[in-house]
Amino acid sequence: MLHHHHSATCKHHDKKSARELLASALDKAKAAGLRRTRALEDVLDILIQAHEPMNLADVSESPRLKSGADRATVYRLLIKLEEHGILRQLGLHDRSTYYTIVEEGHHDDYLICTGCGRIQRLDITCPVEALERDIEKSTGFKRLRHELEFYGLCPKCG
Repeated sequence: MLHHHHSATCKHHDKKSARELLASALDKAKAAGLRRTRALEDVLDILIQAHEPMNLADVSESPRLKSGADRATVYRLLIKLEEHGILRQLGLHDRSTYYTIVEEGHHDDYLICTGCGRIQRLDITCPVEALERDIEKSTGFKRLRHELEFYGLCPKCG
């Protein structure tokens, strides 16, 4: 599992915010045509409570997975949730894929090690957000979003 730097930008640390984020994610899943199952609720709750990206093994082996869903079911849910924009996929193509919850109006940027695959959240004010606003003004595009990932070698691999 990854190390998470608690920051003011992480909005779902309190129970009320986590419940609201779960309700919002379940609404998006319903709108996407996904059935509301205990496994779906568990997978979303696990990712919200983790405060960091998790891979298939992390989610499927979590003690919070109360539904008893098997690894294949968890995998299918992760894929469907990512396809519908409810989860964000991170990582290198030749390594384990990590998933994190998509939170409306908020995002995190990451460092990804091309040596060992380690993923680290950047605890910075994203410099691209101002650029997004400028692009919206100049092009007329609305609700722009971006995903920023930096690739390089971590201190252990460098």
